[in-house]
Amino acid sequence: MEAKIYNQKGKESGKVNLPETVFGLPWNNDLVHQVMVSMMSNARNPIANTKGRGEVSGGGKKPWRQKGTGRARHGSTRSPIWIGGGVSFGPTNDINYNRKINKKMSVKALFTVLSQKMKDGEILFVDNFEIKEPKTKDAKDIFANLGKVDGFDKMVSKRKNSTYIALGEKHENAQKSFANFGNIEVGEMRNLNIMNLLKYKYLVISDPEKSVEFLTSKISNK
Repeated sequence: MEAKIYNQKGKESGKVNLPETVFGLPWNNDLVHQVMVSMMSNARNPIANTKGRGEVSGGGKKPWRQKGTGRARHGSTRSPIWIGGGVSFGPTNDINYNRKINKKMSVKALFTVLSQKMKDGEILFVDNFEIKEPKTKDAKDIFANLGKVDGFDKMVSKRKNSTYIALGEKHENAQKSFANFGNIEVGEMRNLNIMNLLKYKYLVISDPEKSVEFLTSKISNK
């Protein structure tokens, strides 16, 4: 299984061999959904919090005597039925939404989404990004050139969630240059996950040989 490699001018510069175990898997909807929901749950940050009657300040004194007033009996002004009282069965921020994700499942889900994007023609391999200093103009020119590659013309015109650029290694100039684009996100290949792939339509992989080698190494480490 081969794929073309392009330079940042949008010209073909070589080819890369892609393992079937990474880019040739069949779609598995249940697996991808389970891993995606688990990752979203793990990223959830519970902030809603209410106080029960034992946490609300005040209310130590009985509002009036038990009998003889003609009114209902009350032992505290911090009862849930009083204004300013505690809340019954309200949300608390100590709830734990974390879900365990099996490593084999996570890796296979990643490869499954990569395989589907490969079949749909949504992965573009670029040899490298030669950006000597952070400049948005240079990044815009590079992105426009890549948009000229056959099948990737919509990558430039798509307003939201257009492209995720996975760098083979850390490249601060590239990251800073693309930082001003609202429809592009730049990250390192080692941090790639299915949430990045599902959120963005196109995937640009730089330094293909090194990136593919890293992905293949995940199989042996499962």
